[in-house]
Amino acid sequence: MQLYDAVTLGEPRLTRDGYLVADAKIARTGIQLYTGKEVDPENKQGWRDKAVVRVFRPESEVFSTDALASFAHRPVTNDHPAEAVSAANWKAHSVGMTGNEIARDGEYIRVPMVVMDQAAIADWKAGKRELSCGYESKIVFDAGTTPTGEAYDAIQTDIRGNHLAIVARGRAGSECRIGDQDAPFAGRKPASLPHGDRRMTLKTITVDGLPVETTDAGIAAIEKLRGLLTVSDAALTAEKTAHEQTKAEKDAELAKKDGELEEAKKKVIEDAALDALVADRAAVVTKAKALDPNVVTDGKSNAEIKKAVLGDAVKGKSDAYIDAAWDLKVVDGKDDTIRNAIQSQDHSVNSSDAWNDNVFASAGVTQLKKGA
Repeated sequence: MQLYDAVTLGEPRLTRDGYLVADAKIARTGIQLYTGKEVDPENKQGWRDKAVVRVFRPESEVFSTDALASFAHRPVTNDHPAEAVSAANWKAHSVGMTGNEIARDGEYIRVPMVVMDQAAIADWKAGKRELSCGYESKIVFDAGTTPTGEAYDAIQTDIRGNHLAIVARGRAGSECRIGDQDAPFAGRKPASLPHGDRRMTLKTITVDGLPVETTDAGIAAIEKLRGLLTVSDAALTAEKTAHEQTKAEKDAELAKKDGELEEAKKKVIEDAALDALVADRAAVVTKAKALDPNVVTDGKSNAEIKKAVLGDAVKGKSDAYIDAAWDLKVVDGKDDTIRNAIQSQDHSVNSSDAWNDNVFASAGVTQLKKGA
């Protein structure tokens, strides 16, 4: 894993040849704050989505013989390259070199360095002053407490230097690196600081899956906004749930009323049909008893009653014929008017229309003649 630290150039000077020479603090002990994505990019330990991971670098690791030696004769680069520096790409990336007099300076590693590239020196003159040390290490996820009582989530071990980058401020390069831009402004006079003698410490917080560097106040503001959004989302969800529940209750109530209306409508239709059947049955039975007091109506259908009363005259006839004959049948033994008129007339052959006129006239019917 490629790692980076950030410190500031100390007591620089230009040589007679125009090279930039300085001693610099490039690494330190203590706890560093990283994002979970930086220390666990593949989420093997389940830390990738953590906003802040506290990584402890003990003195035994930072100042080990192998760690100190690994920072000697390292290439200096202008910003971090996207790849580790090696013999294969040294010429493309290097603008200088670290020396071999690696020393401990309090909680820091101090190294001598020289910048020999004119463009990089021009950037330094323009204010590009900080250093970021690129290195590799192992991260052991083992929570604990430092000798001074500070809690940590993981320990950094096997630190091995790769290069030293000149940066304006902050982190650069590939995502796999760890960058510390929280180091003090060593080597600067208070007047040169952007806010006088006030030190500004930046921390990283994850917002919508993206790491964001900000101050403690910024983190507090972000967390407050997150809280407000959580409350707002909860209220919106509750309101939506209540609305859906009310809608479901109304829909159920309307469906019930629709069902009741449909049943009522069906009952009205059934009652009307039943009334019609009863009335028709009563009319048939009443007329049958009047025509034939001895006719049996119990257990008989209307058609059977009609056939019984009409007798052989309708034997073998269709239901339509029987119904028509029944409708023409009158009570008190009187035959229908048309039939009586026909039977009372002279049935002799008459080629004129007078006979038909007499028949229909006696029945109270006027015949419409041709041409009339």
